[in-house]
Amino acid sequence: MALKKNDEFVIDIEDMSVDGEGIGKYEGMTFFVKDALIGDTVRAKVMKLKKTYGYARLMEILKPSADRVDPVCRFHRQCGGCQIQALSYEKQLEFKQEKVENNLRRIGGFRNIPMEPIIGMEEPFHYRNKAQFPVGKDKEGHIITGFYAGRTHQIIPNRDCALGIPANKEILDIVIDFMETYQIEPYDEMSGTGLVRHILIRAGFQTGELMVCLIINGDELPHQEALIEKLTKIKGMTSISVNRNTKKSNVILGDRTKTIWGQPYITDYIGDVKYQISPVSFFQVNPVQTKAMYDLALEYADLSGGEVLWDLYCGIGTISLFLAQKAEKVYGVEIIPQAIEDARKNAAVNEIQNAEFFVGKAEEILPEFYEKEKAAGKKAYADVIVVDPPRKGCDTKLLETILKMAPSKVVYVSCDSATLARDLKILCGGGYQLKRVRPIDNFCQSTHVEVVTLLQRMSHIREKTNAHSCIRCAPIV
Repeated sequence: MALKKNDEFVIDIEDMSVDGEGIGKYEGMTFFVKDALIGDTVRAKVMKLKKTYGYARLMEILKPSADRVDPVCRFHRQCGGCQIQALSYEKQLEFKQEKVENNLRRIGGFRNIPMEPIIGMEEPFHYRNKAQFPVGKDKEGHIITGFYAGRTHQIIPNRDCALGIPANKEILDIVIDFMETYQIEPYDEMSGTGLVRHILIRAGFQTGELMVCLIINGDELPHQEALIEKLTKIKGMTSISVNRNTKKSNVILGDRTKTIWGQPYITDYIGDVKYQISPVSFFQVNPVQTKAMYDLALEYADLSGGEVLWDLYCGIGTISLFLAQKAEKVYGVEIIPQAIEDARKNAAVNEIQNAEFFVGKAEEILPEFYEKEKAAGKKAYADVIVVDPPRKGCDTKLLETILKMAPSKVVYVSCDSATLARDLKILCGGGYQLKRVRPIDNFCQSTHVEVVTLLQRMSHIREKTNAHSCIRCAPIV
């Protein structure tokens, strides 16, 4: 008898999806079961059915996987941040490495992949230097803060996230007590009323500096002196600010930030490079693994000191300035004006004079540069191009321009191995060879994984004899 919605059944979990869902087969049909792990035998409830597959809810673990561990956080199943916390860390790393390799094979068509072992963490908790806590009320009317449940805007009350810094709880306790004392209402998404929307906390891991920014639905924070008095007693407190966001949207930060105590930024280091980080700055959330990632990018670039580099999607210049220490000239491109302003400040702070930054879309700035140089009878030149795009990957026009400029190396840093595989297929189809691939676990306990890859320009491209011929390590096209 065929299963229907709300039926319960027993299933063995034989695999896991890229999003961390358990995968098993029941009577020839594939089911995705959230929170089930490879090796589990579970009782599940049918939630949604398609022709050949379905989705089910985990009801009971009948036989746990040998790789299942006791989660550190009791909210791990409800919260959207730690999809695989119940999986042993060794198995998490294995899962992520296989995820990258499978995407390169399936989407990119690569074979003989030069895969290197994933870089994990010795301590895969308390690694985040930034957290954004939504503020709201529970059913009893008490002010709460925590994180949204997966794919919802329902707040799971939790002031002590296992991924965040210990100071988070102390800061949140003070802010909530302040709001209750002065009857300051949290923001209500449905009505658009209330004042405090989010509490943003940033920390400098090397400097010990702390930042607190309250995102508010208004211009002023009443009785802010009382809050400042409490927060400044916390060791390391360096910056307290309010960010104005009166828009009825899911965007967290507004367009105006006012420092109400201390300085408008905190500082931290990646290696020897010092960065000033404001509430709106993009800065990698795992500084330990970021250092490992940038060291790897530097190793892949293999600079001798005379190279010209382009760093596309450069943010506040984190990779640009890191590489500028070993290059002759670095050009950084980023669409967000505030990020470029921060990049220029960070270059000045570190007395780095060989880095130049441009505001604009990478897919517009680089092609414009190429065409301008071509019109002037010059060759648009780069020894190395570094790209670190958002999850959607690189624009086709940008990839085409990289192929025209033909740098000797392309270092591609990716936060999504699926779009990475798609883009590498284009680049390797245009004359590059995939030389090195190494995943880095920047987001422990989640399904996300970063990847650093090295592409080497070949001196010539073998003529294709048919539609399925390929160069070694290039995708099948």
